[in-house]
Amino acid sequence: MVKMIMHGCNGHMGQVITGIVAEDEGIEIVAGVDPFGGQKNDYPVFDNLDACDIKADVVVDFSGAKAVDGLLDWCEKTGTPCVLCSTGLTKDQIERVSAVSGKVAMLRSANMSLGVNTLMKVLTEVAPIFAEAGFDIEIVEKHHNRKLDSPSGTAIALADSVNDAFDDDNKYEYIYDRSSRSMKRPVKEIGISAVRGGTIVGDHDVIFAGLDEVVTFSHRAYSRSVFAKGAVQAAKFLAGKSEGLYTMADVIDAE
Repeated sequence: MVKMIMHGCNGHMGQVITGIVAEDEGIEIVAGVDPFGGQKNDYPVFDNLDACDIKADVVVDFSGAKAVDGLLDWCEKTGTPCVLCSTGLTKDQIERVSAVSGKVAMLRSANMSLGVNTLMKVLTEVAPIFAEAGFDIEIVEKHHNRKLDSPSGTAIALADSVNDAFDDDNKYEYIYDRSSRSMKRPVKEIGISAVRGGTIVGDHDVIFAGLDEVVTFSHRAYSRSVFAKGAVQAAKFLAGKSEGLYTMADVIDAE
């Protein structure tokens, strides 16, 4: 039985994961961490990780970028593997994740769903074909009106998957806003647009636009449970792993 700490347990995703773990015989939440109350949990909840005196095999984080620094320090100090799901991390924080992964197992993914991570693999395969044919590449992502970061981490990860197919001399530039320029669209750019509204869980379209034809790869998340299921799957995978930086691709390949 994998013992897990839920970091950000009283948030929406924390509660969805709590419900999924309750139905899974292979994993249990032994403690939660969240400075905000308002939820009743079947496990003890602490205001911060330093106050938590319960040991676990893995910590799953769905808190927020502001809490990640303390989380990384705690994981490094205690040697606890971490599934890091918070998005909107700074460049310094991402570099810190890599540094900590040299001492303890870390799994970071911009999106925890099976569908999105499979799409990333597909994009790496098809991008050179469309690029050779002169197709332009655009990404449009849509999320609920409470999402703080923009563009989404998933949109960036999808763009990165396209760029992974090319060498350093042929990488695409990411463009987030064209309002300040008046010019023909350059070939070697990926436009990334963000929509915020209502209760959209997460929509991502990767558009390859060519001469008289358009090919679109789409992913729609209809509930947050797809991310929660992936996070739980990742937690069970990461428990007991040696130091290193893992991704959802490793989880998928292990199945």
